[in-house]
This record gives sequence, C-alpha cells and structure tokens, in this order.
Amino acid sequence: MLEQVQRRAARFVTKCHSREPGCITKALQDLQWEPLKERREAARVFLFYKGKQNLAAIDVPPYFRQHINTNTRLGRQRSTNRKTGVFNLLQSRSTTSSSRITELNQTALVKQEMTEMEDQVVAQGDEVESEDEEESFFQDIDTLQNQGINAADLKKLKQAGICTVKGIQMTTKKKLCAIKGISEAKMEKIKEAATKMAGAGGFLTALEYADKRKQCFRITTGSTELDKLMGGGVESMSITEAFGEFRTGKTQLSHTLCVTTQLPGSNGFTGGKVVFIDTENTFRPDRLRDIADRFNLDQSAMLDNVLYARAYTSEHQYELLDFVAAKFHEEMGVFKLLIVDSIMALFRVDFSGRGELADRQQKLAQMLSRLQKISEEYNVAVFVTNQMTSDPGATMSFQADPKKPIGGHILAHASTTRLSLRKGRGELRIAKIYDSPDLPENEATFAITQGGISDAKE
Repeated sequence: MLEQVQRRAARFVTKCHSREPGCITKALQDLQWEPLKERREAARVFLFYKGKQNLAAIDVPPYFRQHINTNTRLGRQRSTNRKTGVFNLLQSRSTTSSSRITELNQTALVKQEMTEMEDQVVAQGDEVESEDEEESFFQDIDTLQNQGINAADLKKLKQAGICTVKGIQMTTKKKLCAIKGISEAKMEKIKEAATKMAGAGGFLTALEYADKRKQCFRITTGSTELDKLMGGGVESMSITEAFGEFRTGKTQLSHTLCVTTQLPGSNGFTGGKVVFIDTENTFRPDRLRDIADRFNLDQSAMLDNVLYARAYTSEHQYELLDFVAAKFHEEMGVFKLLIVDSIMALFRVDFSGRGELADRQQKLAQMLSRLQKISEEYNVAVFVTNQMTSDPGATMSFQADPKKPIGGHILAHASTTRLSLRKGRGELRIAKIYDSPDLPENEATFAITQGGISDAKE
C-alpha cells in the first residue's frame, strides 16, 4: 500500500529507527506529508477502468464479465434489427433500456464491492500498525544484530535471562561481564547498542510518560469493594504486596487472582496466563476449580493457563525468575500476572540470626529488584504475599499492634503498593492500604467464600 511506502520513506528520511508507538506518525507531521488517500483513490479508479477495458490483468467479477459480453451481443443485435424492421428495432431499444438499468445496478454492485475490499485492506493495515505499536513495547534482543552484535553472544544473554533490549539496560555491567563468554569489550559494545536502540538517553517528558502509562492494566480481585480500595485492582508494571497473619486471606486472594486474571476487564484488558511460584506448599488446583465455577469458566482450560513452580530454597526461588523471564519472552504479551506466595518464607529458613541478616537483606533486595524489572520489562503485574512477626520492643513503646511485616525496610521500599490484611468476624476480612504512591489510606471489607474473594454480605 502507498501508505506503508510513505511511512517507510518517512522513517528513512528522518532516520527514525525507534520502535516507540507514534514515532512514524510524528515524523509524517514533521515532514508535513499528507496521507496519500487522494492518490490511492485515483489509482483505484484508474485500475478499475483498465480492468473493465481488459487492459490490465486484474480479477474482474464474473457478473461484470457477463455484463460486458451482454453489451457486445446487444450491439450486434441492433445492427441486425435495423435491417429486419421497425418492430424489432423498438423491441431492441426496450431490451437495451432494461440492460442499461441492469448495467447501472451491476456497476453500483462493483463499486460497492471494491469499496468494501478497500476498507478491509485499510482495516488490515491499521490492525498491523496497532500490532506493531504493541510489539514495540517488547524490543527483542535479536534486533541488536542490526547493530553488529553477534548472534552467539545474544544467545548467551538469553540463557542468562536477558531477552529484551530493556533487559540489557536493567542489567549492570558487572553482571554482564559475569556471563560466561561475555568479555568487557563485548559488554561495552552490547551496552552501547542497547543505548542507541533506546534513544534520547532514556528521558521522556511527563506527557510522554503519561501516554506510556496507558499501557498499564489492573486485574480484579473478585471483590468490588477491594477493587475500589486498590484503584481498580492489582496494577501491572509494579509490585503489590499483601501481608498479614495466618488465616487472613493471603493465599485465598492469590488463588482468586489466578482465575480473575483470565477474565477480560476494563480499558481493553483481554486477560492472560499466570505464573505461580509456591514457597509454602499451599497451592491447590482444586481450589481453583471452585473459583472457576463461580465465573463460569472451563476448569481444564483455566488450569492450563496457570504455570506452577515449587521453590525449595531462596536460591532456587531466585533462579526460577530467570525461567519466568524466558517464558515471558517466549510467549510475549500472553502472561499477565506473576504470584509469589510467599516472598519471605524461604529467607526465614535459609538465614538465621543477626549474623546473617545483612546477607539475607542483600539477597532479598536483589530478588525484589529482579521482580520489579520483570514487571516493567514485560508489562505484567507482580503480586507477592508476606508473613508477620512479633516485635518484642513494641510493648515497651505502648504500640497498639506489636506485630509487623517481615523483610524490613528493603521489602517496604521495593513494594509499590502494600496491603495489610486482618481478621474480621467469621468469613469477613479487612484490607487496608498500608503504603502506596497514588492511593489514599483507607479500608475495605471483603469475604472469603467457596468461590474465592468476594464482597461481604451485609
């Protein structure tokens, strides 16, 4: 299509190699090039005329060919009728007038069909363009081959869990050099190529970043009141932490999110698959079946969309994140949620005492940083649960609640939104916004039912 040729020409003239959405449209505006709609219309009419006159090898509809042959026969009949008499001539004119009406109708049908075909082609072009803008969010690491990076080196990066250009920017030079087969010179070349692909040094205006934030989505929790408290649900490109004592609904909320993630939501959210990392052996597929029945989902299809992994040590838990990144890259845009239940259970086992506290917090910080980078790199929501601990010194300061979430300030700063859960009467649970950059401190009541998390019945 002429529009695609024009867009490629604009990319070549402006030397715009960015894959950010809207960059080509902006280039067209800067060059003051109008869309080639009038030229396309003229070419369409001219091609239709050539096809009618058999001057172009295009596929003319059968009824139109029949119409052309009918006109030819009528022309021959007129010359014969002039010799046979007035009666036959009048009969010929009557037939001709009816054939002209048929001609007008058939011509209208041809124009209507070509208009529909043109609209279909334009719609397909717009769909391809929208898909290109969506895929531009995920810049595959293989595109660095255009910048002179060896394919073998890119394969080594993928094996280390680095699968996108943004993933290279999120990795330190020290860690890149630690990858087997990546020397310091190769590392510098890879970093330079990734920076060139990103363009503009990574700076955006607040308006441009606001447009980028429109790609975020929210996953419903199954409870309307809890969704209102969280601004619509669990947000993508961020870490949402839910902490509380045992029997406060952390695991039940995780199971419900496994099902609700597969439901279409607001703002064009189409649903997707889920990755569940279990550190406490509390994942139960049968529980998901009950929740699926509540939302009228096929149980087998729903379970097939949940990818489960059991972590046994804190090191194994961190290694699983590399497999998660590889899976997200393999099925780009399919996975929408990553659940870790719970984030601190294995760290409490592997590290004990104050002597290992610093090492534990450092390992924890690395894992949380990896989670945050995965959420931003692949536009997924990350939901983690956390345990509580008693604070012996709280009674000395006359605090109302001596219990606090574990993980310290490292986990507190890494989590984007922190949700505090506590018990209520019976099946009721109370959720409170403990920390959030954009949500006010408030509370909401929900219930744990056979169908998962739902609104509390008054």
